[in-house]
Amino acid sequence: MLHAFRIVLPILLLSTAVVAQGLNPIELPKPDTTGGKPLMQVLKNRHSSREFSADTLPMPVLSNLLWAACGINRTGEGKRTAPSAMNWQEIDVYVATAHGLFLYDPIKHVLQPVLSEDIREKTGMQPFVKDVPVNLVYVADMAKVSKASDADKSFYTAADAAFVSENVYLYCASAGLSTVVRGSVDREALAKVMKLRADQKIIFAQSVGYPKK
Repeated sequence: MLHAFRIVLPILLLSTAVVAQGLNPIELPKPDTTGGKPLMQVLKNRHSSREFSADTLPMPVLSNLLWAACGINRTGEGKRTAPSAMNWQEIDVYVATAHGLFLYDPIKHVLQPVLSEDIREKTGMQPFVKDVPVNLVYVADMAKVSKASDADKSFYTAADAAFVSENVYLYCASAGLSTVVRGSVDREALAKVMKLRADQKIIFAQSVGYPKK
């Protein structure tokens, strides 16, 4: 009964926030930065998995996951858990769930609603993506790297997205979650669904959930 309550409550919180607030921002719980497994054990356990439970991630877990990905870890400086070239901080993390598409705001640590529809199936070409509780989409805001050469834009945005993705891998290894980064994405079609600007570029996606039982 307690397990069922833990699973259902986050679903109700997220869906109620989207519907009742009229697509207003959803404040995430404060991330817990005191726990986790030792680094060497996390590195040993880090791996990709394409099998996921349908169980929804509780809001505290989602909060920790997104903070680990690219949250603010030096408040006064606005610096993040993931490095970026020239401190461009050009990688945006979009969060696709059954209740809609959201943009993670690291500064406010909130989810900014983008779409109220379930677009998980559009975030990749593998069959499992439509049922994974969370699909992260890494999008480079090219307006922030406009002064770089084309070669540098491609190189650094890919590298910066990879740093964020690896943070997610390490958090998942620590928290007992399954994850896999995915390059098989119809970027043009997904960009249209997400209503991205012409100067926003999808790098890749990453699925996150509990291991399949």
